[in-house]
Amino acid sequence: MIQIGPRTRSEVPGFDKISVMFLADGKSSKPADFLLSTDGNTLAQFTKFDISKDPKLLVSGEGRPSRGGPANAPVLIVGFDDLECPYCAKMHEQLFPALTERYKDQIHIVYRDFPLDQHPWAMRAAIDTNCVGAHSPAGYWNLVDYIHAHAGELGGADKSLAKANETLDTLARDEGKKQNLNAESLNACLAKQDDTAIKASIKLGESLGVDSTPALFINGEKVEGAQPLEDVYRMIDSALIASGQTPPPPPPPIQAQPQTPPATKPGN
Repeated sequence: MIQIGPRTRSEVPGFDKISVMFLADGKSSKPADFLLSTDGNTLAQFTKFDISKDPKLLVSGEGRPSRGGPANAPVLIVGFDDLECPYCAKMHEQLFPALTERYKDQIHIVYRDFPLDQHPWAMRAAIDTNCVGAHSPAGYWNLVDYIHAHAGELGGADKSLAKANETLDTLARDEGKKQNLNAESLNACLAKQDDTAIKASIKLGESLGVDSTPALFINGEKVEGAQPLEDVYRMIDSALIASGQTPPPPPPPIQAQPQTPPATKPGN
């Protein structure tokens, strides 16, 4: 079922704006804006970009725990992350160690939160890691590393949400002790479960067209889903060149391992 909103004036001469939602199984999609010509004969959709701004500034890493080089590194990589997302976990495990090893101080990496509704403990994981990260960037990344590596274990064999939430709080407290954080302040943050900052991060992601995770922005250029490492290298190399920097030499090709011939049975 399609639900069409009222026709309103648009900023494009000769066209009005209408909002369209798709309804199925009692759920509705996010509204999509279309342009309808005033004579009713043409329907169009387009995306508006402000090209007066530096694309790198479209999504900032300000105020977020970081990895890699300093905040003024030539390439800023912002990842919209869901700590319960298996695809995010795979990217986190494989991509970022390779990038920090190859580019070192040439890249500045931050995560922004984008917990998806279908992941029941992802919001709590985002809040808990931020409670630690507000006072210890190292503690934040330690938690993110651990949660991504052990996400499948957090709810136990019965996938209990209560157990997962309890484990997340315990992990945050343990990391807080390791980082010598104020226990009373940290416990208050964990108990409050204030999702204001997380919702603001989700809103920012949606404004940039993010609707799934993982999603990366490399100097403002959007990369969705799992991409081959070589393609990500090419994008970062291009961003470095555009910034007047020299990319590192390409990694050596992976050598194919010689295969051992099968053993020959007697009489064959």
